[in-house]
Amino acid sequence: MTGIAPELDTGRPSVARHKDARRSKVANGTALWAGIDGRSLWARRAGELLAAHISDLGGEGNISEAERALCKRAAVLITELERREAGFAQAGEASDEALAIYQTSVNTLRRTLEALGLQRRARDVTPPDPLTYEPGEAAE
Repeated sequence: MTGIAPELDTGRPSVARHKDARRSKVANGTALWAGIDGRSLWARRAGELLAAHISDLGGEGNISEAERALCKRAAVLITELERREAGFAQAGEASDEALAIYQTSVNTLRRTLEALGLQRRARDVTPPDPLTYEPGEAAE
C-alpha cells in the first residue's frame, strides 16, 4: 500500500514507488509526510491530486525527484485552496485578508504548474459541417 491514494481507480497508471527498507517512508512512497497518519480528508485529497499530477507527467518512472517535489507542492496548494473555497462558500463571504491569501496561493499554484509544463490549449470551436453531420453525434 502506498501513501498515494491506492484505493482510487482513476484509470491512470499506477504511481507506486519501489519500496526499499533503507529509505524513509516518504522516499519510498508509503507516506506523503513523515510521522503523519495520512487518513484525514485533507491528506487523502492531497494524495489523490499528487497521483493525478504524477500520472499526467507520465508516471513515477518518468519524472525527476524535482518534478515529484513540485507535484507534491501543487497538490498541497490545490488541497488548501479547495478548503478555503469551501470556507468561503459556507460563510457566504470572504474577508479581504482571506482573499489576499487565496490570490497569492492561486498565483503560486499557477507558477508551480507552469514549471511542471502547464500549457494553454486552444479548443476547436469550428462548427461541424452540416453536410457530413450525422444524427446522434455529440457536440463538444
